[in-house]
Amino acid sequence: MTNEGLVGRVGTVFTAIRGGERAGEVRLLVAGIAHYYLAYAPVPLPAGTEVLVINSRGARQIDVEPWPAVPPGEITRGVEEGL
Repeated sequence: MTNEGLVGRVGTVFTAIRGGERAGEVRLLVAGIAHYYLAYAPVPLPAGTEVLVINSRGARQIDVEPWPAVPPGEITRGVEEGL
């Protein structure tokens, strides 16, 4: 998997990310095969959290953010209110 091909993929935090420059580990499925990457996020994220890859640092290191970024219910609330 190329570094550019990682951006935009959704994965799962495997080992908790401690936030800042303290990495955790994220599992991404690529063609049905699990790949593990050191992952960094601005805030701590517990194991099991779904994340979006926003940057590849190379050498199996990525930056992530929680996914979905919009809390569930926010989208439907706006639709119901006609926004």
